[in-house]
Amino acid sequence: MSHLSGGGGAVRSLLDLCLYCLTENISRYAADIKPLPPNIKDKLIKSLSVQGWITDSNISTVLHPAVEALDLQVCDISDNALQQLSNCKQLKKINLNVWKDKRLTVTSEGVAALASSCPYLREASFKRCSNLTDNGVLALALNCRLLQVVNIGGCSSITDTALHALGENCQHLHSVDFSSTQVTDDGVIALVSGTCSKNLKEIHMERCVNLTDIAVEAVLTCCPLIYIFLFHGCPLITDRSQEALEQLVGPNKFKQVSWTVY
Repeated sequence: MSHLSGGGGAVRSLLDLCLYCLTENISRYAADIKPLPPNIKDKLIKSLSVQGWITDSNISTVLHPAVEALDLQVCDISDNALQQLSNCKQLKKINLNVWKDKRLTVTSEGVAALASSCPYLREASFKRCSNLTDNGVLALALNCRLLQVVNIGGCSSITDTALHALGENCQHLHSVDFSSTQVTDDGVIALVSGTCSKNLKEIHMERCVNLTDIAVEAVLTCCPLIYIFLFHGCPLITDRSQEALEQLVGPNKFKQVSWTVY
């Protein structure tokens, strides 16, 4: 009986075993999953997410109205899944980043549906969702005014329009990644001179082929709290930016900074 003396430990082990069985047989027990209480579903969501087993076909069964975070990085989902989040009004964080290849199945249509359903989003990450366009970011900026973290890096169709929208509407924004996009100096200036200028702490704009030293100088001038600033791989940026770094900020200000001089 010694292994049961911990009571709670035994119950937790039994719960974990049950969740494992559900996870392994998700399609078989779909009808039994829907009425589960939120605290149990949160554990199930985490388990399914890690294994990439949340899909368009089961997401509405697995989720519950009070869910606050979704990590779908390794899940094969599309706009259809995002359109099923209409009851998840409390969602604060969604992560659709991919680190290999590209995610082609998530577009601005799905992101716009997400934005209209989830007004309390704080973090929205879509790295390498290459079919996401300015329209999707515009929907996020207009509907999710509490956004703090946005990752649209590798969304190659993104232009200055997206940065204008974020700068105008998202005053709480403190971290933004728009690396490997089509933005220009004008977009960066609009972002860092917008409502979020005094809150921005982290900017990733590496591998943006249209950016020049003007964008770097705008960030350094307008964002007093910036401490992570990545702009390597931008072929139009020169050693003038290195000089600006030395002149406009102290040597110990940055936690991380990177650039390439061509």
